[in-house]
Amino acid sequence: MTDEGVLDTLGMFEVTAGLPEQVAAAVGAAHGLDGLPEREYVENVVVLGMGGSGLAGDVMVAVAGPFVPVPITVVKSYDLPDFVGRGSLVFAISFSGNTEETVEAAGEAANAGASLVAVTAGGELGRLAEEWGAPVVAVPTTIPQPRAALGAMAIPPLVVLEDIGLFPGAATWVALAVDQLKYRRDRLVQPGSAAEEVARRIGRTIPLIHGAQAVGAAAAIRWKAQVNENAKAPAFAAVYPELCHNEIAGWGQHGDVTRQVITLINLRHDAEHPQLARRFAFVSDVLREVVADIIEVRAQGEGDLAQLLDLMLVGDFVSLQLAAREGIDPGPVPVLEELKRRLLEP
Repeated sequence: MTDEGVLDTLGMFEVTAGLPEQVAAAVGAAHGLDGLPEREYVENVVVLGMGGSGLAGDVMVAVAGPFVPVPITVVKSYDLPDFVGRGSLVFAISFSGNTEETVEAAGEAANAGASLVAVTAGGELGRLAEEWGAPVVAVPTTIPQPRAALGAMAIPPLVVLEDIGLFPGAATWVALAVDQLKYRRDRLVQPGSAAEEVARRIGRTIPLIHGAQAVGAAAAIRWKAQVNENAKAPAFAAVYPELCHNEIAGWGQHGDVTRQVITLINLRHDAEHPQLARRFAFVSDVLREVVADIIEVRAQGEGDLAQLLDLMLVGDFVSLQLAAREGIDPGPVPVLEELKRRLLEP
């Protein structure tokens, strides 16, 4: 999978390769929780989380949103929407349990009388959940970083929704996703993989990741964040069809600069609206002369969840390969630790 000389102090390559098994294990960890609300009492679903934890909300919107008969809102901030109350099912997701935005918003939700489910490895959120009598899905403490816990944090809320009766068939979609992840993983760990080739083509340019609709948006967010955190490099993301109403107008100048520093990554999936193929083609034609390269990555697998996690796994390995090419240790994120330290200062 990697050369012996690759710097990876936290074992990020290994834990990334274990995503299929992590997803499968998360089903058992989340199934059969006590204290869940009855289906008829749930008026809305709210997901609280930041960073890799917040991505679980984006996954829920992408794969469950079209089927769940109540609105789903993702909150990536301190502030809780005013509508949250006794009819709300709130998932508070924090890998460490100490994410201050999530802990504060979860406290507001508890005070508002919402039904809470915590997904965490412990910390303050775990302590508060026990105090509130809220069910907890335990995130394995053996996972080295929040971004490496995608399956452990994104799958439990889907299972809970199925147990309540809001998302029937979730377990089937998860099983299909596990099958696809194993298939993709077994190819990505081989020398000369697609991830290595994409990383080679990106080189030292800045990736601009385009995705379409909710599935593509969640995948693009993941790619961007993984390049940021694993490769310690800048990356940007935008989503169709919205980018066709603004971003494409910004390529009229500075082509001599952008063609040296930006590589466009198009993330494609089977659930795209028919008009989006024409939009991808048009934007690629517009950008072809003003970016260094255009790369397409197409999802595989059966179902939106399988295709979304498939795209994410490819992006995870691309980011790790980008780190390896530059001799960067993908695990530690010292600037994030420094920010947390400063926020605790009086």
